[in-house]
Amino acid sequence: MAGKIIEVNCGAGHLATLLSGIESSEARLLSSNSTEQDSENVTVRLFVRDRHIQKTLDRLQSTLPAESQALILLIPVDARVGGNQDLVDSDDDQVLATREELFREISRGTELDQNFVLLTLLATLVAAIGIADDNIAVVIGAMVIAPLLGPNLGLALGAALGDKELIRTAIFTNAAGLSLTIIVSGALALLWTPNMESHELLSRTIVQPASVALALASGIAAVQSLTTRLANTLVGVMVAVALVPPATVLGMMIGVQNWQLAGGAALLLGVNIAAVNLAAQLVFVLRGIRPRTWLARREAKEATWINLLVWFILLSMCSYFVARLAA
Repeated sequence: MAGKIIEVNCGAGHLATLLSGIESSEARLLSSNSTEQDSENVTVRLFVRDRHIQKTLDRLQSTLPAESQALILLIPVDARVGGNQDLVDSDDDQVLATREELFREISRGTELDQNFVLLTLLATLVAAIGIADDNIAVVIGAMVIAPLLGPNLGLALGAALGDKELIRTAIFTNAAGLSLTIIVSGALALLWTPNMESHELLSRTIVQPASVALALASGIAAVQSLTTRLANTLVGVMVAVALVPPATVLGMMIGVQNWQLAGGAALLLGVNIAAVNLAAQLVFVLRGIRPRTWLARREAKEATWINLLVWFILLSMCSYFVARLAA
């Protein structure tokens, strides 16, 4: 689409400041008005091309002081009838999601709420059934409904923005989701002995060098799909680098006390988690996803490098064990 509408509501006394900021931007002023019911505030509507939205949002936030109590809304434009053709972006221009849109989209997947717990339980149950019955279609169904990819992407975004609250939430939700999967699948294995010759089970206990490359590529694809507003491709990513099946196998093997197969499943799970986080963090860095202010950028840079270092070390350790097993 060509662009979006940015609506700004602020105190009428700050209108001149707001308009001066707009004049130096690529935004087109659509309207500026106040109502009789609320003469102390003014509403300004702008049309901004997609490729200029992040720059315009940052300029508006920098221009308007905190006391203006400005409310900025980003409104999608589904269609345009008439008007100047120069408002339309070239089809070759790559449309990137703004920092605010990414935060809204990803942070929702890091919340440990009733929906997350329910989907994790259902995904674990479906995965356990598919693995025990050696049914690949059922296992794929578990991959699609599993919500565990969200917290991992949230951790990478939190580091990129230096958002400590998002980092803490993502770590806690990820740990809770994985723990719930392992505990529930372990309990299911005690009640229902899995088929130890199942291909779906054994394939989650064998880690090959290609598994590392697959996890890295899938992590890149996940963030790429979000930053370019192609979130529908996330379904394919969930299937390619699933976290629930190896976690389920890990729990089941712990339940039947098969420590050798449990070790293989744990290694595969570790490779997937480390690779997805490392790849996601690298894409956020290359895409220039960072905070608006200089001070926040400095803090985010430190968090980003720590996160990159941690996941690189973990992935290197996992890769070392994978190479030893393959030799």
